[in-house]
Amino acid sequence: QVQLVESGGGLVQAGGSLRLSCVISGHTVSGVVVSWFGQAPGQGREFVAGISGGGTTYYAASAKGRITISRDNAKNTVYLQMNSLKPEDTAVYYCAAREGSSANYKYWGQGTQVTVSS
Repeated sequence: QVQLVESGGGLVQAGGSLRLSCVISGHTVSGVVVSWFGQAPGQGREFVAGISGGGTTYYAASAKGRITISRDNAKNTVYLQMNSLKPEDTAVYYCAAREGSSANYKYWGQGTQVTVSS
């Protein structure tokens, strides 16, 4: 059973930083594609950043330059470092995993709330 557990969300002022963590159990993190999605109030989930099993990283255009995805294989954890946060970054952030051969994210965490105040 693959499980993903996010943490690290909270309330931060505009311009501040947060680091979100996604701990994966039931599968080695280097064997799956792990991505972060953000869901703002009343909106659908949007892709933010992803990291492949081989370590290649992918970013949404809005995330480039402010957000970094990384991975610690020893801890089976994927991180999302978010800098220069803006009020429009306010969302529930979910991590999700899929096997490399699949286009669908089969495994999802419960989400962590990020609130950026102006």
